Amino acid sequence: MSTVPSQLETSGLTGAIALPETGSQSAFIAWERLRKLRPGLALAGLFVLFLVVAALQPHWLASGDPLAANARDAFLAPGAAHWLGTDENGRDVWTRLIYGVRPSLLMGLAATAMGVTSGILIGLFAGLGHRIVDGFLMRVVDVLLAFPDLLLALVIITFWGEGTVNAIIAVGVASVPRYARMVRAQAHLVGKSQYVEAAVTLGLRRSTLVFRHILPNAIKPVLILATIGIGSKIVAGAALNFLGFGSPPPAPEWGAMLSAGRNFMSNAWWLVATPGLAITLTVLSITALGRHFLLRSEGKIA
Repeated sequence: MSTVPSQLETSGLTGAIALPETGSQSAFIAWERLRKLRPGLALAGLFVLFLVVAALQPHWLASGDPLAANARDAFLAPGAAHWLGTDENGRDVWTRLIYGVRPSLLMGLAATAMGVTSGILIGLFAGLGHRIVDGFLMRVVDVLLAFPDLLLALVIITFWGEGTVNAIIAVGVASVPRYARMVRAQAHLVGKSQYVEAAVTLGLRRSTLVFRHILPNAIKPVLILATIGIGSKIVAGAALNFLGFGSPPPAPEWGAMLSAGRNFMSNAWWLVATPGLAITLTVLSITALGRHFLLRSEGKIA
């Protein structure tokens, strides 16, 4: 019997045998697993998934009509019949909140895509072009950066008119200068790297050099930061709708719901609390996921 351990050791099977864990070891392993799960990040991911479902298939979560009005049901408090109450026209707030997800996410995604695409083009022209081109583009960007994003969006939408499309364009254009600055800085940094200099020495064509080496490495951090910026675009879109420059009433939109509900805060607090909470949770969830992706790209977390 005494020869069994020695035989196991010599045959290399000791590493394959699972030794029993003590109570302290089990507790430590459980704690490490719980810590790595990051409950806050998991909740943020679940909430974003909920928003995606609400945007794609809102009738799965709310079977009613967001525009159906009934004066007899006006200002009903949250209850079993209406989970989040009704508004001044007797419309179900939960249904309008669910159907308001799509325009809010559309605003954030479309405006971010427009800002990133235009910013990449301007940043590459400035970072890789002649000094005169770089100087001209950056002076224009500096002038635009002098205006707050929302104020610049208001100026643009004042000239182009109201509407959802114009609001998306205004918010997207207002974000172009920041992305252009980042892409220009990354293009300068990548352009001076050793592998790019080696590719130039080997006689690689400029177009191939830009699209194969400079562009992918220059826009990677910008795309990650753009994920965080989606939340700010949603807030900007809600602000424009709050001021009456976005979707025309009675379209279900969170900013417009806030604007209409502020007149009835004394007797119907839920008309302001529910869309405000929806905007807050959406921005926090998207920002949390974006920061997580940013930290992973920087190698600060596993």
